[in-house]
Amino acid sequence: MRQLIKHLTLFLIGAGIYFELELNWRYFTGHLPVHWTMPLLGAFLFVLIGGLNEWFPWEMPLSQQAAVGMVTVTAAEFFAGCVLNLWLGLGVWDYSHLPFNILGQVCLPFMGAWLILSAVAIVADDFLRWKLFDEPFPHYRF
Repeated sequence: MRQLIKHLTLFLIGAGIYFELELNWRYFTGHLPVHWTMPLLGAFLFVLIGGLNEWFPWEMPLSQQAAVGMVTVTAAEFFAGCVLNLWLGLGVWDYSHLPFNILGQVCLPFMGAWLILSAVAIVADDFLRWKLFDEPFPHYRF
């Protein structure tokens, strides 16, 4: 039960953080509103990426964890985009105008953003686990 509460708490925090990031990005680029599926995907990825150092040893450099996160986000974004945008036609996002895109659902420029956000998510998840759930103090290799 404690694990369920922990993961649900991290999921809700991840959803809130992602919603704010997405809202600010969309406001900045003039593409409001935020589709309800985006905070769900962001929250799922926050918990998944945050768990990387639960599955991999702490000795794994943060840069490698972030790279795994980047690939994870890109794969999830591609899958979600194929379902939401191509199959259901919801038009949640479209990268077809950006270079090196695949079916307009993922693109190389955003992979750099996912690398940085993955590193931030890993550190944020570890900090939350330490503060809220008395898990070990995080430490990283660079």
